[in-house]
Amino acid sequence: MYKRILLKLSGESISADDFPYSAEKLDDLAEQIRKIKEMGVEIGIVIGGGNICRGKLFEKLGFERVQADYAGMLGTVINALMLCAKLNQIGIKATVMSAVKAESVLMFDKEEANRLLEEGEVLVFGGGVGKPYHSTDTGSAQRAIDINADVILMAKSGVDGVYDSDPDTNPDAKRFDELTFDDILNLELKVIDLQAAQLCRDAGIGAFVFNMSGEDNIVKAVKGETTGTVIKC
Repeated sequence: MYKRILLKLSGESISADDFPYSAEKLDDLAEQIRKIKEMGVEIGIVIGGGNICRGKLFEKLGFERVQADYAGMLGTVINALMLCAKLNQIGIKATVMSAVKAESVLMFDKEEANRLLEEGEVLVFGGGVGKPYHSTDTGSAQRAIDINADVILMAKSGVDGVYDSDPDTNPDAKRFDELTFDDILNLELKVIDLQAAQLCRDAGIGAFVFNMSGEDNIVKAVKGETTGTVIKC
């Protein structure tokens, strides 16, 4: 059983098809986090901002990459606040920490983050690493290092691990049960960006890639009871 996890979520994990947020998905996610906390696991969460804005949209509009990245960071802060509010609503003490400054949000501080986790709070991290040209994957890897997480749990929507090709277009795509970060770097697999893979490898923090769809699949991932791909250092 893990003592401390970094849960990496996409913005789509809390969105509906035609709206940035889904009450049903937020409720389900919060209840799963409650169950994980009741298991005695300390939880840090990084959530993306793709339900609000995506870099590809900014590219189509002709905006600069730096502007797009800062907009994306702010999107992650909004999502972090939304998830934190839901957790607090059901009685789970949670705090948002951000790498970009926002009123009523704590600026990220490594020592404070570890203290709050030890006191039983759930931490939701927003703002990436606070700089452009860094993905949410990189932010997740960095926060996992900062809080000394045992593992990064990478919750995916609709895919149950890492494949050698796109399973949506190739019916013969092969799912890997186990990989190393060197495998990801050498094969240039798209499950995690290369900078994040290097950070995890060098810090000795493994990952587990799994499908978050399905009843209590995040809880099952913590217990090691669901299908996925283990990524070792």
